[in-house]
Amino acid sequence: MDLEVEVASLKLKNPLVLASGILGTTPSMLVKAHKAGAAAVTTKSLTLHPRSGYPNPVLVELRYGLINAIGLANPGVKEYLKECLELQGKLVDVPVIFSIAGSDVAGYEEAVKLIAEHGMGKAFELNLSCPHVKETRLFSEDPRLTAQVVKAVRDVTDLPIFVKIGLTTNLREVVEAAIKHGASAVTAINTVRATAIDIEAKRPVLSAIYGGLSGPAIKPIALRVIYELYEEFKIPLIGVGGIMSWEDVIEFLMAGASAVQLGTAVYKEGLRAFRKLLNGIESFMRKEGLSSLKDLIGVAH
Repeated sequence: MDLEVEVASLKLKNPLVLASGILGTTPSMLVKAHKAGAAAVTTKSLTLHPRSGYPNPVLVELRYGLINAIGLANPGVKEYLKECLELQGKLVDVPVIFSIAGSDVAGYEEAVKLIAEHGMGKAFELNLSCPHVKETRLFSEDPRLTAQVVKAVRDVTDLPIFVKIGLTTNLREVVEAAIKHGASAVTAINTVRATAIDIEAKRPVLSAIYGGLSGPAIKPIALRVIYELYEEFKIPLIGVGGIMSWEDVIEFLMAGASAVQLGTAVYKEGLRAFRKLLNGIESFMRKEGLSSLKDLIGVAH
């Protein structure tokens, strides 16, 4: 039974990818996720320089998902690369996607250039849409800024570039700009800007007030975006947003995604989520008499 899929030039043994921000805080966790069944793993969004992020509380658990406002806290690209080099022997066979964020075009370009110079990673995912960091969020709300970032990054790497977008009113223009200037695939969608109120304290729960909603609550929205993008563009799509079950994976593939990312599912169930979903996908394929998972991509159209 062939579960292999392709996203641009990246060949994956199955369609499941660890989403950015979940377990990707250290390279050692990336190795564990890969061993657990993730075909590829995405790092936490890294910036050129270290970021402390927002103070606690930064996470709200809901019945239908999570709201987080980490604020892109990370040790910076140089420190993360140092950790990667220490584990280089274990990472050599792991398809690592480096998620990059920044507050300006130069920040994205320099971070990618530094990683490329070390020969690390199989692809880059440009986080242009973090909903609780204003500078980053603006990039996927303005096609001109999207174009500038993608072009700058394309000039310093030949690796696949995945552009991660959020909900925006000018979705078509943003994706067109990304494709025109060198994007290899589109990841959709990022978490959705949201908030929660503590009724006892009579104030927002999160220190940043606003955070990013993930989990089952946003799945139908993410699925809609993937469906629309597949209708409009000839570019590989990576679906992300509330994928908790193997049925969810099948839906995203049928809508047009070539692969999917798991975030909240891993937070809730741990690394066993990957094998659980793969088992379900294989059972569905046997029932449907399918020999290749690629045959499902886009069939809902």
